[in-house]
Amino acid sequence: MRKKIKRWIIVLLFIYIAIGAVLYFVQEKLLFKPEALPASHVFAFKQPFEEVNLAVNAQKNINIIKFTVADSVRKGLVLYFHGNRSNVTHYADRANDFTNNGYEVWMADYPGFGKSTGTISEQALYADAMMLYQMARAQFSKDSIILYGRSLGSGIAAQLASVRDCKQLVLETPYYSMDRLMSNYTLIYPISWISDYHLPTHTYLKEVIAQVTVFHGTNDGLVPYRHAKQLKAGHPNIHLVTIEKGEHNNLNDFPAYKQTLQTILQ
Repeated sequence: MRKKIKRWIIVLLFIYIAIGAVLYFVQEKLLFKPEALPASHVFAFKQPFEEVNLAVNAQKNINIIKFTVADSVRKGLVLYFHGNRSNVTHYADRANDFTNNGYEVWMADYPGFGKSTGTISEQALYADAMMLYQMARAQFSKDSIILYGRSLGSGIAAQLASVRDCKQLVLETPYYSMDRLMSNYTLIYPISWISDYHLPTHTYLKEVIAQVTVFHGTNDGLVPYRHAKQLKAGHPNIHLVTIEKGEHNNLNDFPAYKQTLQTILQ
């Protein structure tokens, strides 16, 4: 009987380790859903824009779309860090929320997304965000730059705001940390041990001096609303805008979102 129990323990342990190894090696495919575009691709957005390719080195290019405003006098700039899907084309329509209020919007694709190339990693995401910020500071004062992070981009925007000044940090459907978010799906696995992507938003927020606004819907099925409440609990200065019945991808359809964003952009 003891031998059978021991045998089963060994089998279960082997299965546990094997599944953990699989999770480790496929983590990027689970976390990122990019759609690459050829360098020859011609963007056709519905509003004025400028395409910039920042050649970091022979292997790495950061593709940036600058959505411009009609008025030559701009109120400021929004650095928009998008979610984990597709590429800039999937998020371009959101630029209207800002350009209609006099703010230029810069969206950069992550490595492997759109026309951006190079190797993706947590540190690469932070480094690319820093380069984008440095480009922005050549044209805009720090008190006219808004850092906006949506979903995956919320941790990136929070990290940047923790080390550089800005007018405001805005997070849409943010996670407490990527470890805590992924643990919802990996259950019995110590995700912080096997993951290369931690993005501890809650830690970065401790160092943010600027005003922080968080938008989150109560019906978010991807990043549960409790993540926003946990961020708020740890950082009382956060302005949490709760969107009742809001989901992960439709917050900009709600009056509470539109009204609060209008106030931020005044």
